[in-house]
Amino acid sequence: MKCLILAAGYATRLYPLTENFPKPLLKVGDKTILDWLLDDIDAAGLVDGYVVISNHRFVPVFREWAASAKESRKITVLDDGTSSNETRLGAVRDIQFAIDRLGLDDDLLVIAGDNLLDFSLVRFLAYAREKGTTCVMRYYEPSVEKLRKTGVATVDADGRILSMVEKPADPQSHWCCPPFYLYRRSDVPLVKVGIDNGCGVDAPGSFIAWLSGQTPVHAFEMPGRRYDIGNLASYEEVQRTYKGIVL
Repeated sequence: MKCLILAAGYATRLYPLTENFPKPLLKVGDKTILDWLLDDIDAAGLVDGYVVISNHRFVPVFREWAASAKESRKITVLDDGTSSNETRLGAVRDIQFAIDRLGLDDDLLVIAGDNLLDFSLVRFLAYAREKGTTCVMRYYEPSVEKLRKTGVATVDADGRILSMVEKPADPQSHWCCPPFYLYRRSDVPLVKVGIDNGCGVDAPGSFIAWLSGQTPVHAFEMPGRRYDIGNLASYEEVQRTYKGIVL
C-alpha cells in the first residue's frame, strides 16, 4: 500500500504563517502535522511508501523535511508545477498526476496533509480490509452551515454510501466525510475515468461522490475527533488542545 498525501494547497486563510511555508509542516506540539499523521500510519505496518504532492513553491521545503525523515520512511515529493492558488490543479487532478508520474498500481491511502485525528488510522485500515471496497471516513456533524462546506454522504445500515455531494446547499444527512480515503487497487484506474466523465476536481471527495455511483464504497464511522486546521483560530485551538493519537 502507498500513502498519497495531498499538500499542494496554498492555505491562504493562514497567512502570514503559510505565505512562504506549507501548512502540513506547521508544528503542533513538538511535531509537524505531517509527522503526527505518518507516525500513526507507520504503526499499522501496511504502508511501504509515501508520496507528498506539493505545489512548485513549497517543494524545496517538503524535500528538506523528507531528507530528515527516518531511513525506514520512504518519501517521494512530487512537484505538480503550479505556483499560485489560482492555477492549482485541484485535489483529484493532483491524485491522477501522482498515479501517472509514478505508475501507481497498489491500494492507495489518500489523506489531506493538514488534518489531525485523536484516534489511530489503524482502525480505518482494518475496516477497509474487512469491507474489501474503497472506503472513506465519516462523522456526525450537527451544523448545517458546516455541512454546506464539506462532503456529505447518505449511507445504509451496512455503511455503504448511497449518495455523496460536495458542499451541498441542502444537505441530505449529517454524515460529514473528511479527506481520508482508502482506494482499493482495482479502483485506482477509475480516477482518470471519473475526471474524463466530468467529476469535480477541486475537492478530493468529488471523486468519491462519483465513484460511489459506479461501485460499492463504504464509510467508516470515526471513533474520535478530527481537527481541521483551516485558519489561524483553528490552528491556535489545536495547539492548545491536541494531545496526540489514542490507539
